[in-house]
Amino acid sequence: MTAAEIREYKAEACSSETSGRVLCRAREQHFVIDGPTWNGFPGEALSPGEAFLAGIAACGVELIEMFAADDGLEIGRIEVQTQGVIDRENPLREDLTVFNRVDMQIEISGVSDEQARSLVEGFQRRCPLYGSVAASGAELNVEVHAT
Repeated sequence: MTAAEIREYKAEACSSETSGRVLCRAREQHFVIDGPTWNGFPGEALSPGEAFLAGIAACGVELIEMFAADDGLEIGRIEVQTQGVIDRENPLREDLTVFNRVDMQIEISGVSDEQARSLVEGFQRRCPLYGSVAASGAELNVEVHAT
């Protein structure tokens, strides 16, 4: 493999003086993630699950922009909404907790329905976060709208 083919990501996290509050860093960026209130934690900052879903949404926007530029398409606004559900009473796997269902709504302005679907398919093939959810066996619902 060449260096151009390898993608490497790094992040760090450590506990803080507040139980359930996690101090995170990726490169020079510092941010806070809180455990959710249902686990007895602050729930004031993003939870780990929300950060993961936001990462999928951000990956979608970024890759759709990249593929549109590669295709010479001038697009308008891109909006990606994600929602994940974990049903602890009905787990998909006994060995790991994974989302039972993830719903995504993707709106891309300035393109045709066919172009929007093609851009989203590129994102789905390329984003490792989306791929992780797809490989988990979760029900994955993706709605694509060209506006």
